[in-house]
Amino acid sequence: MSEELKYDNAKASLIEAWGSLGTSWGINKTMAQINILLLISSKPLTTDEIMDELNISRGNANLNLRALLDWGVIYKKHIPGDRKEYFYSEKDIWEMARIISRERRRRELEPALKVLKKIAELESNGNEDAEELKKVSKDLEEFTTQAMQLLEKLSDMEKSKIGKLLINMI
Repeated sequence: MSEELKYDNAKASLIEAWGSLGTSWGINKTMAQINILLLISSKPLTTDEIMDELNISRGNANLNLRALLDWGVIYKKHIPGDRKEYFYSEKDIWEMARIISRERRRRELEPALKVLKKIAELESNGNEDAEELKKVSKDLEEFTTQAMQLLEKLSDMEKSKIGKLLINMI
Protein backbone atom coordinates (compact mmCIF):
# COMPACT_ATOMS: atom_id res chain seq x y z
CA MET A 1 0.00 0.00 0.00
CA SER A 2 1.42 3.37 -0.97
CA GLU A 3 2.14 6.03 1.66
CA GLU A 4 -0.43 8.37 0.08
CA LEU A 5 -3.12 5.72 0.29
CA LYS A 6 -2.22 4.96 3.93
CA TYR A 7 -2.46 8.69 4.74
CA ASP A 8 -5.78 9.05 2.88
CA ASN A 9 -7.25 6.04 4.72
CA ALA A 10 -6.03 7.27 8.09
CA LYS A 11 -7.39 10.76 7.41
CA ALA A 12 -10.78 9.41 6.28
CA SER A 13 -10.96 7.17 9.35
CA LEU A 14 -10.22 10.05 11.69
CA ILE A 15 -12.76 12.34 10.01
CA GLU A 16 -15.44 9.65 10.19
CA ALA A 17 -14.68 8.79 13.82
CA TRP A 18 -14.59 12.46 14.88
CA GLY A 19 -17.92 13.06 13.13
CA SER A 20 -19.51 10.21 15.06
CA LEU A 21 -17.99 11.42 18.31
CA GLY A 22 -19.29 14.93 17.69
CA THR A 23 -22.89 13.73 17.78
CA SER A 24 -22.21 12.39 21.28
CA TRP A 25 -21.10 15.88 22.29
CA GLY A 26 -24.23 17.53 20.99
CA ILE A 27 -22.94 18.87 17.67
CA ASN A 28 -23.83 17.55 14.25
CA LYS A 29 -21.60 15.17 12.35
CA THR A 30 -20.66 17.64 9.60
CA MET A 31 -19.69 20.33 12.10
CA ALA A 32 -17.38 17.87 13.87
CA GLN A 33 -15.93 16.68 10.55
CA ILE A 34 -15.17 20.23 9.40
CA ASN A 35 -13.58 20.92 12.77
CA ILE A 36 -11.23 17.93 12.59
CA LEU A 37 -10.46 18.54 8.90
CA LEU A 38 -9.30 22.07 9.71
CA LEU A 39 -7.49 20.85 12.82
CA ILE A 40 -5.39 18.32 10.88
CA SER A 41 -4.83 20.55 7.85
CA SER A 42 -1.37 22.07 7.56
CA LYS A 43 -2.80 25.11 5.77
CA PRO A 44 -6.05 27.10 5.82
CA LEU A 45 -8.78 25.70 3.56
CA THR A 46 -11.43 27.35 1.40
CA THR A 47 -15.10 26.46 1.51
CA ASP A 48 -14.69 24.70 -1.84
CA GLU A 49 -11.82 22.57 -0.52
CA ILE A 50 -13.87 21.63 2.54
CA MET A 51 -16.86 20.77 0.36
CA ASP A 52 -14.73 18.57 -1.91
CA GLU A 53 -12.97 16.83 0.95
CA LEU A 54 -16.15 16.00 2.86
CA ASN A 55 -18.47 15.69 -0.14
CA ILE A 56 -20.99 18.17 1.29
CA SER A 57 -23.09 20.96 -0.20
CA ARG A 58 -22.15 24.64 -0.09
CA GLY A 59 -25.12 25.38 2.17
CA ASN A 60 -24.10 22.66 4.61
CA ALA A 61 -20.49 23.85 4.58
CA ASN A 62 -21.43 27.51 5.09
CA LEU A 63 -23.90 26.74 7.88
CA ASN A 64 -21.38 24.66 9.82
CA LEU A 65 -18.46 27.02 9.19
CA ARG A 66 -20.56 29.87 10.63
CA ALA A 67 -21.40 27.74 13.66
CA LEU A 68 -17.73 26.86 14.25
CA LEU A 69 -16.81 30.54 13.87
CA ASP A 70 -19.52 31.43 16.42
CA TRP A 71 -18.10 28.84 18.82
CA GLY A 72 -14.67 30.42 18.40
CA VAL A 73 -12.80 27.22 17.49
CA ILE A 74 -12.05 28.18 13.88
CA TYR A 75 -10.98 31.43 12.32
CA LYS A 76 -11.30 33.17 8.98
CA LYS A 77 -8.26 34.33 7.04
CA HIS A 78 -7.97 36.52 3.97
CA ILE A 79 -4.98 36.11 1.71
CA PRO A 80 -3.92 39.29 -0.10
CA GLY A 81 -4.74 39.10 -3.81
CA ASP A 82 -7.19 36.21 -3.30
CA ARG A 83 -10.93 36.84 -3.01
CA LYS A 84 -11.65 33.52 -1.33
CA GLU A 85 -12.11 33.13 2.39
CA TYR A 86 -9.84 30.64 4.11
CA PHE A 87 -10.56 28.86 7.36
CA TYR A 88 -8.22 27.39 9.93
CA SER A 89 -8.62 25.81 13.33
CA GLU A 90 -7.32 26.50 16.78
CA LYS A 91 -4.41 24.04 16.91
CA ASP A 92 -3.90 23.89 20.68
CA ILE A 93 -6.20 21.06 21.80
CA TRP A 94 -6.26 22.31 25.39
CA GLU A 95 -7.22 25.81 24.28
CA MET A 96 -9.94 24.35 22.06
CA ALA A 97 -11.26 22.37 25.04
CA ARG A 98 -11.30 25.59 27.11
CA ILE A 99 -13.18 27.46 24.38
CA ILE A 100 -15.73 24.68 23.98
CA SER A 101 -16.16 24.38 27.74
CA ARG A 102 -16.81 28.12 28.13
CA GLU A 103 -19.19 28.17 25.16
CA ARG A 104 -21.17 25.14 26.34
CA ARG A 105 -21.43 26.69 29.79
CA ARG A 106 -22.74 29.93 28.26
CA ARG A 107 -25.12 28.26 25.80
CA GLU A 108 -26.38 25.33 27.87
CA LEU A 109 -25.69 25.49 31.58
CA GLU A 110 -26.41 29.18 32.23
CA PRO A 111 -29.89 29.13 30.59
CA ALA A 112 -30.75 25.89 32.42
CA LEU A 113 -29.62 27.44 35.70
CA LYS A 114 -31.91 30.44 35.18
CA VAL A 115 -34.90 28.12 34.68
CA LEU A 116 -34.01 26.05 37.74
CA LYS A 117 -33.70 29.17 39.90
CA LYS A 118 -37.15 30.40 38.79
CA ILE A 119 -38.75 27.03 39.52
CA ALA A 120 -37.11 26.80 42.95
CA GLU A 121 -38.66 30.19 43.83
CA LEU A 122 -42.24 29.18 42.95
CA GLU A 123 -44.92 29.18 45.62
CA SER A 124 -46.06 25.64 46.35
CA ASN A 125 -49.05 26.46 48.59
CA GLY A 126 -48.81 23.06 50.26
CA ASN A 127 -49.09 21.11 47.00
CA GLU A 128 -46.94 17.95 47.33
CA ASP A 129 -46.11 17.80 43.64
CA ALA A 130 -45.11 21.46 43.63
CA GLU A 131 -42.94 20.89 46.71
CA GLU A 132 -41.22 17.94 45.03
CA LEU A 133 -40.68 20.02 41.87
CA LYS A 134 -39.10 22.78 43.95
CA LYS A 135 -36.91 20.31 45.86
CA VAL A 136 -35.62 18.60 42.73
CA SER A 137 -35.11 21.95 41.00
CA LYS A 138 -33.11 23.21 43.96
CA ASP A 139 -30.95 20.05 43.93
CA LEU A 140 -30.41 20.39 40.18
CA GLU A 141 -29.57 24.07 40.63
CA GLU A 142 -26.90 23.23 43.21
CA PHE A 143 -25.50 20.46 41.01
CA THR A 144 -25.45 22.71 37.93
CA THR A 145 -23.77 25.50 39.87
CA GLN A 146 -21.07 23.13 41.10
CA ALA A 147 -20.60 21.71 37.59
CA MET A 148 -20.18 25.25 36.24
CA GLN A 149 -17.62 26.05 38.95
CA LEU A 150 -15.70 22.86 38.13
CA LEU A 151 -15.72 23.68 34.41
CA GLU A 152 -14.53 27.20 35.22
CA LYS A 153 -11.63 25.87 37.26
CA LEU A 154 -10.71 23.29 34.63
CA SER A 155 -10.85 25.82 31.80
CA ASP A 156 -8.53 28.15 33.70
CA MET A 157 -5.98 25.46 34.58
CA GLU A 158 -2.73 25.04 32.72
CA LYS A 159 -2.52 21.88 30.66
CA SER A 160 0.25 20.40 32.85
CA LYS A 161 -1.98 20.76 35.93
CA ILE A 162 -4.94 19.18 34.13
CA GLY A 163 -2.75 16.23 33.15
CA LYS A 164 -1.59 15.77 36.74
CA LEU A 165 -5.18 16.02 37.99
CA LEU A 166 -6.32 13.34 35.52
CA ILE A 167 -3.47 11.05 36.49
CA ASN A 168 -4.32 11.47 40.18
CA MET A 169 -7.99 10.70 39.47
CA ILE A 170 -7.04 7.46 37.71
